[in-house]
Amino acid sequence: MACTTILVGKDASYDGSTIIARNEDSANGEFNPKQFLVITPEEQPRTYTSVISHLTIELPDDPLQYTSVPNADRKEGIWGEAGVNEANVAMSATETLTTNERVLGADPFVELVPAKGKPGEDGYEPEVPGGIGEEDFLTIVLPYVRTAREGVARLGALLEEYGTYEMNGVAFCDADEIWWLETVGGHHWIAKRVPDEAYVTMPNQLGIDEFDLDDALGDQENHMCSEDLAEFIEENHLDLAVESTSPFNPRDAFGSHSDSDHVYNTPRAWWMQRFLNPYDEVWDGPDADHSPENNDIPWARQPERKVTIEDIKYVLSGHYQGTPYDPYGKLGDEHTRHMYRPIGINRQSQLAVMQIRPYRPQANRAIQWMAYGSNPFNTLVPFYPNVDETPAYLADTTTRVTTENFYWANRVIAALCDGAFADTSNAVERYQQKTGALGHRLVAATDEQVARLGLTAAEEEAESAAEAEFEADNVDGDVQPLEPEEIIEAVRNEEVRGILAAANQTMADQLKAETEKLLDSVLYTRSMAMKNGFHMSDF
Repeated sequence: MACTTILVGKDASYDGSTIIARNEDSANGEFNPKQFLVITPEEQPRTYTSVISHLTIELPDDPLQYTSVPNADRKEGIWGEAGVNEANVAMSATETLTTNERVLGADPFVELVPAKGKPGEDGYEPEVPGGIGEEDFLTIVLPYVRTAREGVARLGALLEEYGTYEMNGVAFCDADEIWWLETVGGHHWIAKRVPDEAYVTMPNQLGIDEFDLDDALGDQENHMCSEDLAEFIEENHLDLAVESTSPFNPRDAFGSHSDSDHVYNTPRAWWMQRFLNPYDEVWDGPDADHSPENNDIPWARQPERKVTIEDIKYVLSGHYQGTPYDPYGKLGDEHTRHMYRPIGINRQSQLAVMQIRPYRPQANRAIQWMAYGSNPFNTLVPFYPNVDETPAYLADTTTRVTTENFYWANRVIAALCDGAFADTSNAVERYQQKTGALGHRLVAATDEQVARLGLTAAEEEAESAAEAEFEADNVDGDVQPLEPEEIIEAVRNEEVRGILAAANQTMADQLKAETEKLLDSVLYTRSMAMKNGFHMSDF
C-alpha cells in the first residue's frame, strides 16, 4: 500500500508526547472502507491464517486488548494498520518501502507458491505458504508487547522465522520511545530509535540514512537488527561507501534509486520538511539546499518549533500548497501541477495519529486520533483507545455507500469538493477547525473528569513518587511511571473506561452532526453549479 508516515519525538512534540502517524492509502483504482474497533482478548485468534500468503501461525495465549483499523471487507484479510494496546504501546503498520535488485537477489521475498496439480495426481506439488506482510503485522504483534522495544523484537523474530513478501516500515511507541523498523529483503530487518528532539518523514522509500551496526549488534541503545546483518552486508557487497566510514547508510545499501522515486516519493519528504523547517534551508529555486528530487533529504531532523497535532494533519493532507506543484493551486502550469504524487490523495483510506501523553495517568494516557477518506477534505478527531468498544459511527462502516457512517460521508464530501476546490475550501476549513477544537476541548474536559476520581492506594503512591522524582530530577515528566503489568492493571480501571467511552460517544455524536452540516453545504454549492441550472424562477 502507498502511504506517508511522520514520527515525532517527545522533545519535538508540542506537549512532550511521543506521536506516530500514518496515512493508509489504497492501491490505485481501489477504495478500502475502514472500521475503528476494539479487539478484546476473547476475540483475538489463537491460530492465525493469512488470506494473502496462506501462512498459519500459532499465537500466544495471553493477548492484550488493543484497537485496530481493519478493512470492512475482510476478503483480503484484516489489515489492522494502527492501534494502541492496554500497555499503552502504539503501533503503525505499515509504510510500504522500496528496495533494489541486489538485496532481493541476496534475500528474496517469501512469496506464496500455489499448488501444482491435484493431490493424488502424478507430479502434484503442494502449496508453499508465503511470509507475513501488512495484512498481518498489527494482529500478530501488537497484542503481545509491553514496550516499543518489545514490539521491534517480536516483529523482528517473526520476520526471521517466516519471512515477508514485501518491503515495509513499521512504527512503535510508548511514553518514552519511538522505534522505526524497516524490512530488508525476505528475512532481514533494521530498527532505529527516533531521536527525542527530532521528527521523521517517510514517503514509501527505505528511509534510515545512518545506522550504527556496532550498537545494533551490541548494546542496542538506539539500534537493533537481524542477528546476521553484518555478514549479510559483507557477503553480498551491499555497503556502497567509498571509504570505510561509520555510521553505515542503509538507504544507499538497501534502498532504491530509481527515477520514479523522484516523482512518487522524495517530493513528499521535501514538502513535509519544507513546512516544518521553513527557515533552516533554502527549499526553492536553483540554489535550493534540497529539491523535490534529491535523494539525500534527511530521515530525521529537529523542527524549528514544536510539532502539533494540527501540523501532523496538515502535512499528511499536503498537496504541495504554496508551490507550483499544487494540483489545486494557481502557481506553475498544468505540467508542474501534476508533476509529483501528493500526500493528500483521493484514495486515502484512513489516517491514524497515536499520541502517548506522559503527563496523564496511565488509564487515560493514550489517544488515537482518527480521520477517514481523502485528507484534504476530512477532519482529524480524538478517541480514547482504552475502552470496551468504539462508537458505531466509526466502527460500523459498511461495504456499501451510506452517509450514516463516517467513512462514506467523508468519501462523498471529497468527491463533491475536489471539482470545486476554491468554492468549497472555506467550508471544509471551518469544519476542520470546529471539529478539531471540539476534540481538544473534549479531551481536556475528560482528563479533568478522570483526575477527579479517587485513586487507589497503589496509584496514589505511584503518583506521589512520580511527582517527587519529577520535581527532584525533571527526568522525563512521566507522572505515573509504572512497570508494564502495572500499566495494564491501571488501564483496566472500569470506572475510567466508562468515562472514556462516554467521551468517545460524545465526540462521535458531535462529529456526525458537523459532518452532516458540511455535506449539506458542499452538496448545495455543487448543485447550484450544475450546468443545467436556470435562474428564472418557476414561481
